[in-house]
Amino acid sequence: MPIMAMVPFIKMHGLGNDFVVMDARKSPLALAWGQEEARAISDRHTGVGCDQFIMIETAGNPLADVFMRIRNADGTEVEQCGNATRCIAHMIMKETGKDHVVIETKAGLLDAETGSDGQVAVDMGKAGLDWRDIPLAKAVDTLHLEIGEPPLFDPVAVSIGNPHAVFFVDDVETVPLETFGPGIEHHPLFPQFVNVEVAQILAPDRIRMRVWERGVGITRACGTGACATVVAAHRRGLCERAADVILDGGTLRIEWLRDGHVLMTGPVAVSFQGELDPRLLKKA
Repeated sequence: MPIMAMVPFIKMHGLGNDFVVMDARKSPLALAWGQEEARAISDRHTGVGCDQFIMIETAGNPLADVFMRIRNADGTEVEQCGNATRCIAHMIMKETGKDHVVIETKAGLLDAETGSDGQVAVDMGKAGLDWRDIPLAKAVDTLHLEIGEPPLFDPVAVSIGNPHAVFFVDDVETVPLETFGPGIEHHPLFPQFVNVEVAQILAPDRIRMRVWERGVGITRACGTGACATVVAAHRRGLCERAADVILDGGTLRIEWLRDGHVLMTGPVAVSFQGELDPRLLKKA
């Protein structure tokens, strides 16, 4: 019986939003892995365990340093992930010695650079505000969606390369997100499903936010969700264009620029490195 080569990986996280990262530039075998393999790796009981499985690939765009492929814990491929972008940018900057890199995703090119105190700042691109940007199933006012029921109703829809529905509440800690999240994620208004944020305005420049991520569930942080929350809150006249967003795992600094781009700054961390036995994936 031939010995199967072990596949190296890195476990990283941004404010507790955790990832298993594999470099397909060095392990081409992993390029063939899809939804079932991602689910097996993401399983916290029989796999490595993570919110998202990240694959680093050779960039297709000559302006980019690498391409980042993102799969949620349920194996579905998604367009964008803010916390993962910071982690991959940090890796590539260490690898290349540069203080600025460009990460290619399904949602486009993302510029990242080293920030203060070892943090990483990422330009997440322009926020999408039109119903077709989200996308929604029909033409409606994205500032006031007529869905939900108390305590979660009347959300704002925003695209940060992926879809978000932001609900404003008096106290995020009392919202049973695990109860309401699945139904909103799969609401017929969202043909590609949706990430669900509940937000509480603490001050014009401070917001407390919790998140239900599509294909994952409740996570400790969501970078694109934090971006969407500041955009939604400013559109509603609830906060300034720049604010600290306090998540379960820590704080991100978000700024919605006048040109429509959204800047996100936050920390990254490496948890550990290891090798994956490919036999784990035979059951997938």
